Amino acid sequence: MRVYLPTTLAALGPALVAGEIGPAPVRGHAVTPALREWYATGDLEELEYVALLQAARSSLRMLQAVPSSPRRRVVLAAELSESLVIATAGLDLPGLVQVVVPVSFADVVSGHVDDVAAAEDIAAASAALPAADGGDADAKFVVDSAEGHELLWYATQELMYLIG
Repeated sequence: MRVYLPTTLAALGPALVAGEIGPAPVRGHAVTPALREWYATGDLEELEYVALLQAARSSLRMLQAVPSSPRRRVVLAAELSESLVIATAGLDLPGLVQVVVPVSFADVVSGHVDDVAAAEDIAAASAALPAADGGDADAKFVVDSAEGHELLWYATQELMYLIG
């Protein structure tokens, strides 16, 4: 099962050194029954893209909580046994899951990270999150606009170059 794990560049370095993402439970996003029901017309590729976008939004929330981290969303894609993943989806996040063990980097198949050029928009979106959550339409526009930046794909062996 492909699970998309949100993180930040600040957290990526220590996780690479430790060789795992944790401690458990590890929050992620995946194609869950709730996501399939929510987006009934989507094929598996489209559903995985939606899970990736949900993870990117979770990464944005992590950035809002850690102002010292570089303003780039980070999502790690891991291939995990379904027995390690528990769907905790709600109406607002139908792809939300918990991984019951720390995720080994041996299970990570790729990284997805904002380009440096997106940093200004990501910073603005991170700052706007509290107001957007409160219903401010202008703040929601700022957050949604940042999601227009596609995440770049990185092979796992390239991830260490992002933290230097």
